[in-house]
Parts: sequence; C-alpha cells; structure tokens
Amino acid sequence: MAEAPADARTEDRAGAAGAVQPPAVRVQGLWKRFGEQVAVAGIDLELPAGQFVGLVGPNGAGKTTTLSMVTGLLRPDSGRVEIDGHDVWQDPVAVKSRIGVLPEGLRLFERLSGRELLAYTGRLRGLPGEEVDRRAAQLLDVLDLAGSQHKLVVDYSTGMRKKIGLASALLHNPRVLFLDEPFEGVDPVSAQTIRGVLERYTASGATVVFSSHVMELVESLCDWVAVMAAGRIRARGTLAEVRGDAPSLQAAFLELVGAHAGASGQDLEWLGGAR
Repeated sequence: MAEAPADARTEDRAGAAGAVQPPAVRVQGLWKRFGEQVAVAGIDLELPAGQFVGLVGPNGAGKTTTLSMVTGLLRPDSGRVEIDGHDVWQDPVAVKSRIGVLPEGLRLFERLSGRELLAYTGRLRGLPGEEVDRRAAQLLDVLDLAGSQHKLVVDYSTGMRKKIGLASALLHNPRVLFLDEPFEGVDPVSAQTIRGVLERYTASGATVVFSSHVMELVESLCDWVAVMAAGRIRARGTLAEVRGDAPSLQAAFLELVGAHAGASGQDLEWLGGAR
C-alpha cells in the first residue's frame, strides 16, 4: 500500500489528538556566539508536539549548535528554552527525564557490549532492573542488534553504533527525541530499520526533532519543517507551507538559503582535459 503524503499524516495525527497540543519545544530569543562568530542569532521557534519535525539547513547553518542548546548540552548566551513546559536551564532534571538525545559524533562506552550499554543507561535513568532488561531485549530485537548484543561496541559498524545509540535514547520512553544527522554514514538497511522505529514512536504521540541537510529524506519523513541559514530561521511550518509553489522541498530550500549555481566551470578548463 502506498505511503500517505506527509500533509495527510499531519492531519491524521492532529485529528487523533482531538485538540491542538501545546508545543513540544518553545525557543525564545536564543543566541550563541563563539568569539566574533555568531552561530545562532536570536531565533524563536515553537515545535509542534506529536509530529516528525525537521530542522534543516546547509552545513554551518547553526543546526547542531541550536540542538545542543535546546537539549541542555550547551549554555546559550541568552534566550529561553522550554521542553514539555519545563525550562531547560531552570528545571534540568525534569527536562532530561523527558528527552532522548542522539547527537552528531556520538560517543559511547566502547568497552561495554551493546547489552551492557543499555543496562547501564537504564540504571542511570532509574529504571528497575527487570524493566531495563525487558525493554533492552525488545529494542535489540527491533533494531536487528540481538545477534550482536554481546559484542563490544568498539567493534560495531557505523550503522550499528547509530542503532545502539538510538536504543539508549529511547530506553526511558522520552516524550521528545532529538536526533542530529541520524542517517549520516548509515547503510540503507540500517536506515530503513531506524526509520521504522521512529515512525512507530511518533505514531504513539511522541515527538521527533531531527536535523539534516538531505532534503529528500526530510520530505519523506517530516510533518513540519524549520529552515535555518546563517544562524537564523528563514521559514517554518508544515511541508506544504514551506514548500509553497516550489516543485520540491529541495527547490524551496535552495531559494530560502540563497543558494546559486555558482561558476559554470570556465575557470577549470584544465579539469578532465588531455594530459
């Protein structure tokens, strides 16, 4: 059966909820500078709950810095962030119990096996041992890691690392899941497995916020999108709203971020020529 369009998925989820939900994430006046470089320039955002939300932009747009501040990993110069109604910096314990994070450049305890890593993560989260074991077994099975659960994480492939990192982020059943380039460097089989788990997760009413610069992936997954460039939000809304009259999200994105074709190559007459 063909997959429903993203706009239809948004309507279905909104209808299932029966009412407009408060935003999963509220960002107000967020700034971050590194020396003279402005990474994030006073952005305001409200990310809808119960949806697949994409934060997209070219490399260097400020996506990773924004997600790091939103999740409490990096303190902003100014601004306020609320997740599920709780201030990230004033009520960090409540916020961290409600979020899962899979950051870019994921670092794991490599001398643990996959199963040991999940057991350790679950106990850090305060889950009962039996419940940790039950959830870990289910996640390992769904993510196709059961056969490698006793293998050390240091020996995992890139795709396996992404999947065990996702399992760790989901173990405590967070209300909002933040993912920074979750499919980068992942083989198609692992990517499809991760995608299936995330779609199941959002179908239950939870929220996924992920950053990416791959527009085809965003267009196939997301219900709602914010486009970021040079530390600012250039557009936000449903896929249809952001896409507008453009033939694709990719075309709309290129126009929004001010991309241009650049030189035609006349200055590279030596490239590919006779040697």
